[in-house]
Amino acid sequence: MKRVVYEIPGMDAVRIQRGIEYRTTDAGALTMDLYAEPPAATSARMPAVVIVAGYSDVGYKAFTGCAFKDTGFCTSWAQLMAASGLAAITYTNREPAADLRALLHHVRQNAAPLGLDPDRIGVWASSGNVPLALSELMQDDRDFLKCAVLCYGFTLDLEGSTAVAEAAGTWKFVNPNAGKSVADLPQNLPLFVARAGRDEFPHLNETLDRFVAGALACNLPVTIVNHPTGPHAFDLVDDSEASREIIRQILAFMRFHLLR
Repeated sequence: MKRVVYEIPGMDAVRIQRGIEYRTTDAGALTMDLYAEPPAATSARMPAVVIVAGYSDVGYKAFTGCAFKDTGFCTSWAQLMAASGLAAITYTNREPAADLRALLHHVRQNAAPLGLDPDRIGVWASSGNVPLALSELMQDDRDFLKCAVLCYGFTLDLEGSTAVAEAAGTWKFVNPNAGKSVADLPQNLPLFVARAGRDEFPHLNETLDRFVAGALACNLPVTIVNHPTGPHAFDLVDDSEASREIIRQILAFMRFHLLR
């Protein structure tokens, strides 16, 4: 399984609490894995980053053979975040939108025993997982969300486009944002947008560019980084210094907004 093309000291020492139940369904328990520094390394409650899953594991397992949270992509990003001083959360799901909200509720309600700060949470999403992350950012009472990272993602259908909806139908990710616009996002939530200049997915960058233009027109606190030669999922498939530098910038962005 592809892993992130960047490593830092301490990744292998990260403690992982696996199988923490966050929701009970008729089909069985849904669980989360919590990645964090070894217990002796910190005594304060830690901010956490949720790696958003916009695909149902029912279909994802059938296609890839494993749950989203167990991919090398998820586990290596979670290790990177934890080795950078943040907790990271990956999770199983069946109904992506409802389960993400249940997960956030569980994390906040159980922050003390988990060793987490309930008011300092970030979200990280890429590709077809981005529409669900955006939907969550648009919900009311989300002041506890302090930042969001959106990597080479499908975003919103703006200016009459239907490209995101069509991609969701093809690739089976959830797209709960019909009729929504950039103006529905909170005005003070820092966003980091990473763009793959040579993204292979049809119309992805067209929708991403409209999203970025809308974010700038609304004067949102958005940081934009373009990898001009980067393909889709460059953090996994493009083993270059350019990819590694963007990964470093993403980690620095999350640390800046969650650790202060």
